[in-house]
Amino acid sequence: MNDFDYLSDGDVYFDAACQSLRPRPVIDALNRYYTEHNSCGERVKYAWGRKTDELVEQTRERMLKYLKLKSRDYFVSFTLNTTYGINLLLNQFKPGQFSKVMTSNIEHNSPFLATIAFARRQNIPREVMVRRRNGSINIDKYDFSEALVVVNCASNIDGRKLSNIKELIKAVHKAGGIIIIDAAQALAHSSELLEKTEADAICSSAHKMYGPSLGVMIVRRDLLGRLESNFVGGGMVDDVRKEDFDLSAEGNPDHVYTRFESGLQAWGEIAAFGEALKWLEDLPKSTKKDFERNYTRLFDFLKAQPRIHLTNEEANPTMSFYIEGLDSHLVGAALSDEGIMARTGYFCVHYYLDHVKHYPPLIRFSLGYHVRESDIDKAIKTLERMLG
Repeated sequence: MNDFDYLSDGDVYFDAACQSLRPRPVIDALNRYYTEHNSCGERVKYAWGRKTDELVEQTRERMLKYLKLKSRDYFVSFTLNTTYGINLLLNQFKPGQFSKVMTSNIEHNSPFLATIAFARRQNIPREVMVRRRNGSINIDKYDFSEALVVVNCASNIDGRKLSNIKELIKAVHKAGGIIIIDAAQALAHSSELLEKTEADAICSSAHKMYGPSLGVMIVRRDLLGRLESNFVGGGMVDDVRKEDFDLSAEGNPDHVYTRFESGLQAWGEIAAFGEALKWLEDLPKSTKKDFERNYTRLFDFLKAQPRIHLTNEEANPTMSFYIEGLDSHLVGAALSDEGIMARTGYFCVHYYLDHVKHYPPLIRFSLGYHVRESDIDKAIKTLERMLG
């Protein structure tokens, strides 16, 4: 694609699950902020600030539109990343609301560690649900009564999806529980999972969906009644007295997003994220078809090799594997020597990959819309040489 024209012919980037490459329009939008309207949002009256405010508001609106959600039900706040958003939420729940906290066995450390800390802090039990090979959860197997459930809707190991996510949300709510979704691996290529969702909160990262380094939270307005603000700062208040303050989110429904936005925000990154959302919405169908053809071709090659052990059940832009008889870290270094950038190790999923499956360190290929047919050719030829 021309939007990734800065990528040299010799560089093959297969680490989009960590952070996607940024298309030119996103880079240009961030540069425009610094060169045309570098200013503090929501604090100034001069023209640069008004431009920043306009673009930030557009980004909030585009995020809701992207998931087909209504502003009367949800609001959008910006943070550092997915991990920060999940922890920010879990640290503000009022005590005594939940009988237990639940997560699943294929979670990234973001929700896995956060739920461990939450269970300890609240002195409640924690349950680790087992996901099926296809990523779904056997809902009938678990009791969600007054539970706080924190799960991903797409795995960063191999992209397996929580295909029954809507049924899970209904089951949790019917049992009086709350559900928070880690959508870091879903919003770029599988956003349909969360369209018109009824989840209580969704946490994700813009840098995994072709935007700048930024976290995003999509939160139900009625969830705020279950939280107490213990992380406060500038930008969140309308008035401050000697021993008290008035939260803007409580006094003005239009400022509800400030509940999670303490201090100066990454205004340029937020504006550029809006451009990333627009870029994703405007992506030609032909580009999506080329993308699917590329990752399916690579998956089919890997699956056909007797010495390659894939974790994937089916083709996905993210695929993890190990090669029998070869150390994955050495393979990663050898791939790097050929200009192929891939992740090796346990990808922050230590519990499942190491302690449950007892896999050796893995190699992960995670592809994005920047990938060219020549990249797949090069990866296949390089692996063929390694396999002998």
